[in-house]
Amino acid sequence: MRMSVPSLSAPPDYAALARDIKRWARELGFADTGISGVDLAEDEQHLQHWLDAGRHGEMEYMARHGTKRTRPAELEPGTQRVISVRMDYTPPGTANAWDVLGDGEAGYVSRYALGRDYHKLMRNRLQKLAERIRAVVGEFGHRAYVDSAPVMEKALARNSGLGWIGKHTVLINRHAGSYFFLGELYTDLPLPVDPPASAHCGTCTRCIEVCPTQAITGPYQLDAKRCISYLTIELKGSIPEELRAPMGNRIFGCDDCQLVCPWNKFAQVATEADFAPRHSLDGAKLVELFGWSEEEFLKRTEGMAIRRTGYEGWLRNIAVALGNAPPGDAIDAALAGRADDASPLVREHVAWAQAQQAARKRRGG
Repeated sequence: MRMSVPSLSAPPDYAALARDIKRWARELGFADTGISGVDLAEDEQHLQHWLDAGRHGEMEYMARHGTKRTRPAELEPGTQRVISVRMDYTPPGTANAWDVLGDGEAGYVSRYALGRDYHKLMRNRLQKLAERIRAVVGEFGHRAYVDSAPVMEKALARNSGLGWIGKHTVLINRHAGSYFFLGELYTDLPLPVDPPASAHCGTCTRCIEVCPTQAITGPYQLDAKRCISYLTIELKGSIPEELRAPMGNRIFGCDDCQLVCPWNKFAQVATEADFAPRHSLDGAKLVELFGWSEEEFLKRTEGMAIRRTGYEGWLRNIAVALGNAPPGDAIDAALAGRADDASPLVREHVAWAQAQQAARKRRGG
């Protein structure tokens, strides 16, 4: 029997293509893939209320792009669908987070930032995914994003079925918790969409109760100006004094709201070797980190998200943690060594830390 040859002009089988896309994504190292439409009207309203309340602090970029963030076709004309992917980031063998938080002499770095910066790694793999799609359908409109543009990544991921947005405003997957990165491929292909994820936080409020600075002001309400991740990464000036003591030993980011989340008992171990901790940053001592020169900082954080805080911000954050540390000669010496730092910002936080240490000693530790 003579086999028919399909016409090159025949439209692709988009349902089959969607299945292939998810398979290819797994082969590229993504843990999950979902496809959503572009309607984010409710999320646009929520975002605008958040901005109007000034809860974004100094993150002016959150308001800079108007509706491009909530209307994908304005950011990338022709966009009909968004392919969302996630990648687990907790590598095996990482020091226990609670143990590090309980060690006042150690510096706590958010678990996502311990290894290689994920942005370029994930974007490159999304580009490879696009190349596989192109090999089947020919040229098509697309653009890959990984925290690189105004994108409502959590809302899009929720709409694609990858998880729900928890009361702490972090995406939660019922099979993998919340320790994962997100990326998106905007496309003009009319792919079938996946059903959105339903919420499963129930009556739990652990994330709200545990926040050291009460940054989660209510369910699904985050005041970024109080969030330790904002204070240690996004904020470039002085950390408000009333928030310094609650920061404890957190020097880059904060994971407390995720650490107490019951769903993280299902968190998956990362398969990407590049996410493994570098330079023992999953529990390094504050005194050692405070002694890094700018050259050492730049060398040891090359290719890492920690670079975002900058050297001055790094010293500022550690100075606060040293002020909260148990009294000791090594702590005193480290602070004294930076008391005349060239940076007024560092000097200010060192002076605060020294005052904290002095007060603690007067109280007997």
